Amino acid sequence: MFEFQQYLGFLLFLTILTIGFWLMIFLIHFVFYWIFGATRELLRERREKRELEQA
Repeated sequence: MFEFQQYLGFLLFLTILTIGFWLMIFLIHFVFYWIFGATRELLRERREKRELEQA
């Protein structure tokens, strides 16, 4: 049977593991969102530049 100290250690381990998992998911989504936004902005600037040159 587990002692109270072992139980607290297990809960601490699960807490750190869960926090790390959700932080990793958040950072991955944040990076992809950043890359998508930068690419979209670059394409928009190129399109506007091309339209100004043709006019």
